[in-house]
Amino acid sequence: MLDKFPRVPLAHLPTPLEHLPRLSAELGGPQIYVKRDDCTGLATGGNKTRKLEYSMAAALTEGADTVVTVGAVQSNHVRQTAAAACKLGLKCEVLLEHRVTDPTDNYLNSGNVLLDRIFGANLREYPGGTDFDAEMEKVAEEVRAGGGTPYIIPGGASNEVGALGYVNCAIELLGQIEEQALDVTDIVTATGSAGTQAGLIVGLKAMGSSIPLLGIGVNAPEDEQEEKVFNLACETAEYIGQPGCVAREDVVANCDYVGDGYGVPTDSMNEAVLMLARSEGLLFDPVYSGKALAGMIDLIRNGTLGRDNIVFLHTGGAAALFAYADQLEL
Repeated sequence: MLDKFPRVPLAHLPTPLEHLPRLSAELGGPQIYVKRDDCTGLATGGNKTRKLEYSMAAALTEGADTVVTVGAVQSNHVRQTAAAACKLGLKCEVLLEHRVTDPTDNYLNSGNVLLDRIFGANLREYPGGTDFDAEMEKVAEEVRAGGGTPYIIPGGASNEVGALGYVNCAIELLGQIEEQALDVTDIVTATGSAGTQAGLIVGLKAMGSSIPLLGIGVNAPEDEQEEKVFNLACETAEYIGQPGCVAREDVVANCDYVGDGYGVPTDSMNEAVLMLARSEGLLFDPVYSGKALAGMIDLIRNGTLGRDNIVFLHTGGAAALFAYADQLEL
């Protein structure tokens, strides 16, 4: 299905699908499994590496020597893009968006930002709400004026090219479910820039799977998030030659666990991060996987998710824990 698209190997695949027996017992509901996309390998791993296998391949195919991308200050995507650029011998221009009000010194200088600097990315800072499509084009023009060849990668690598990484992940996951003879009743993941959820639902539907996929939002309101995911899913389905495989009702997001905003810690996130660290030895980040995990735990506790076997797709991002060290309630 995806063989015709250029791809550069960046990730350690397949990532494991592991049972979480202590968390399952603690919640007293379904058996919970985790798809370990925190183990993709590149620059401490995370979900963006799968997307970058296709985005970076497209950049190389077009003869680019510089990638231009955007993300919040503590962006996991930026960190992985900067690392991928180093691995492939490309320059990396980054537009960092200040989305968090009154950030701490840790937030501005530790975690992903520290790694961005270690990887030598050129960081440019912008206020929240900037028109980043326009600004990335300005940076790209600057690169061209200097004799370079830029390739723009959108935030989260969330377009039809990057989403191919999660079409591929869905295929990989369905194979693991079959190998382990699991009757999976739900798949849950964080949803933000939309590429992960969109790619997954396209992959699931293109493979004929009826397993429901729930995205737990970390930023936008529910109707806005679902529309964004659905639109990208349709573009991705068309791109791979499977138009119409995703219906609007296939795209479901629950955005009740965002709290006060993107990147702002919540009590439930804090509880979830500590629970998984201390019951399973797993690290989840405060912005994406931690809030999605908190949502899944609450939905299991209130009986909304109570069926047999749940797979939680771990999108990585533990490097951001260091940026929130003075905000976590340990």
